Amino acid sequence: MREDVDWILENCQVWAVVGLSDNPSRAAHGVARFLQQRGKKIVPVHPSAETVHGEQGYATLADIPFPVDVVDVFRRSEDAGQFADEAVAIGAKAVWFQLGVVDDAAYARARAAGLHMVMDVCPAIEWRSR
Repeated sequence: MREDVDWILENCQVWAVVGLSDNPSRAAHGVARFLQQRGKKIVPVHPSAETVHGEQGYATLADIPFPVDVVDVFRRSEDAGQFADEAVAIGAKAVWFQLGVVDDAAYARARAAGLHMVMDVCPAIEWRSR
């Protein structure tokens, strides 16, 4: 998994952040800001399609009108698998399940489709530990 973490951090510029809203008390809010500060483009994905950190939000991954490199999932484990499948469907290169998000079946499906994938990991923590 370490190789996938490094590959994603080095090669993925456009991050669709599933579960990102304009609520600063949520982990997704801080992680998205961190990614922006490292030069990554963030794309909020939330049913309310809010603008967050100056970036237009979209209700679903399928609504995003441009290519996405990685789908970063801030949802409960039982809900996360659908976003791995949607990442495959939109042609993303990678899926990132945040801390506490684990779905082994979704991991296997994404890997079988050729995507890089990590689970139960935070990009902000990983970036700092490099």
